Amino acid sequence: MILKRYGTSVLSVELNFDSKALNEIGFRRNHDFSVPTEEFQGWQKLSEHSFAPTAEGFVQDETEQAMLNEMIEAIEGLVAGLGQGESLYVQNEQGIDYPKTRHVQKTIVVGHENKLQFFARVEPPLRLGMYRKA
Repeated sequence: MILKRYGTSVLSVELNFDSKALNEIGFRRNHDFSVPTEEFQGWQKLSEHSFAPTAEGFVQDETEQAMLNEMIEAIEGLVAGLGQGESLYVQNEQGIDYPKTRHVQKTIVVGHENKLQFFARVEPPLRLGMYRKA
């Protein structure tokens, strides 16, 4: 289960990573679990994981989506490895250090054609902490 803070509550969320969205790295509340923020502060932090993938390609949307898919696979792997009573918690805060995809484009020569090449990255990294209810 993945948790994220919304106001005075920590709620369960699902991944919503979409290269076509304004906020490509998103989470959608699923209302399966909810706990007040004060109670969550008593949970024990076991580890922290950081995600800052990069990708490059000739189509901007495909490049960004490939990078996001890499993050999805890594996060789903962490979720699958969670033990009983463990959860991942999104540590980035909206408006402070929330991750966003960034890209740079360069013109390169391939054969006798000029092509755009896109370099995508996530900045700042998405930070997920592994927590267990104390």
